[in-house]
Amino acid sequence: MNGTGNNIRILVAPLDWGLGHAARCVPIIGELHLRGCEVALAADGAAAKLLAREFPQLQILQLPGYAIRYGKMGMLPSILLQLPRIFRTIKRERKWLDELLKKEHFDVVISDNRPGFWNSRSHCIYITHQLRIQSGISEWIDDRLQKLHTRYMNRFHEVWVPDFAGSNNLSGKLSHPVQQMIQPVYMGLLSRLVKKQEEKKYELMILLSGPEPQRTIFESKLLRELKSVSAKVLLVRGLPSATDQSDAGENITVCNHLTASQLEEAIQQSELIICRSGYTTLMDLLKLRSKAVLVPTPGQTEQEYLAFHANKENLFPYIIQQEFTVKAALQVAANFHFQNSFAPEDFEHYRQLTDELLESLKRS
Repeated sequence: MNGTGNNIRILVAPLDWGLGHAARCVPIIGELHLRGCEVALAADGAAAKLLAREFPQLQILQLPGYAIRYGKMGMLPSILLQLPRIFRTIKRERKWLDELLKKEHFDVVISDNRPGFWNSRSHCIYITHQLRIQSGISEWIDDRLQKLHTRYMNRFHEVWVPDFAGSNNLSGKLSHPVQQMIQPVYMGLLSRLVKKQEEKKYELMILLSGPEPQRTIFESKLLRELKSVSAKVLLVRGLPSATDQSDAGENITVCNHLTASQLEEAIQQSELIICRSGYTTLMDLLKLRSKAVLVPTPGQTEQEYLAFHANKENLFPYIIQQEFTVKAALQVAANFHFQNSFAPEDFEHYRQLTDELLESLKRS
């Protein structure tokens, strides 16, 4: 074990909107722990369960989440209706951290998209790939959202962006706004998965994820579609706590949930993936150099933009959910010229960043 982090205490708190924020923090947590830091985690619900499976030896403090739910009306109207609760949660998480730091010392606090998780007693770092939030309504609204988000980000000592600063990037204008209101540190891409050589076992893997009710709506559509598919299929429902199983057919293997190692293996055993266009999912697919067709969650403007940008950069094609059929997905994939412009070393840059962080803490 490298001892550069001896006696340095670090608290990491990912957002609870889906599992992507917790999953992409795994490489950072692992690196800090490997370097001898005393790392504690703050999470709740599914994110806490994921982190507990990855790091059973680390302390997990129960930090209440945002519990945001997207309705059928789309992301922004749903978020607007829940704004009072969101602002209360931001205040509550700030108070939670302040009370904790009165009792315990942490040299560094790392917040993945929790804007209230900062305090003057510690060196605070904010991780996000959305310097400019896409509303899907107008540039004027996007400007207001960018200013609001920047106001929160400016309270942190550093802002880390899991992407690259140059033209070869994954997040497009989400992390590269025309008007940059903050000076972020671009940390390269992040993925907890490891590229291996696996023999192909499935012609198609369907990876469901994301907020309800859209997860269930898409699953129901897929189950109807799969009745006419003869290919060997793996359907992962994305329900860690579920005990029931869908009866999809003899040629279809159904799993409620896969661990990180099982997911890593299954993706590489599959010829083609059908999945949502969440940012962490895209990073995982690029790390494993897998082919996929993206189906963004309807009304979730970030996923819709990421799918469009990935298609434009020849990374992955996409189909909107309303027009989705398995046959159409297979046809789109067959006609798409997949180009993965990211190298394995592009997923290792965060190590240098953690080195620099620990060295600066030692000097101070």
